[in-house]
Amino acid sequence: MSLERFIEDAGLFYERLGLSRTAGRVMGWLLTAESGDADAPQLAEALAVAKSSMSVALRQLEQAGLVERFRVRGERRDRYRLAEDVFARAFRAKLAEFEGFRALAEQGLRAVGDDPERRRRLELMRDMYAFMMDRFPRLLEEWNELKGRR
Repeated sequence: MSLERFIEDAGLFYERLGLSRTAGRVMGWLLTAESGDADAPQLAEALAVAKSSMSVALRQLEQAGLVERFRVRGERRDRYRLAEDVFARAFRAKLAEFEGFRALAEQGLRAVGDDPERRRRLELMRDMYAFMMDRFPRLLEEWNELKGRR
């Protein structure tokens, strides 16, 4: 598999998760770049996208906490790199989503009353997300321990 194919596949993958395809391609590029960082014009050129599209993608990634902006002393342009421990941070962000799903299921349970079949589906939803909320913090602790031994 070529590096270009990986970057394109990263774009498609992150697009399915709700980011723009360009933002996903930036993630793929930053994951595989020798230096691990670049400024916006370098990224726009490397990925053959308009500077305005790159600006939007970098803003989206920065707001999502996936990349961080920094400046090298003596340089005029901001540079971008993956945020520290980016994937654990993304994992933690899922906890908030799980709470939202659990709360939605609770709302549904209040709305359907005593109907056993509808309650069964909503209880399954609520219980699965409550389970995930319970287990995710432990998984992150295990990851931090494992990462510390690497």
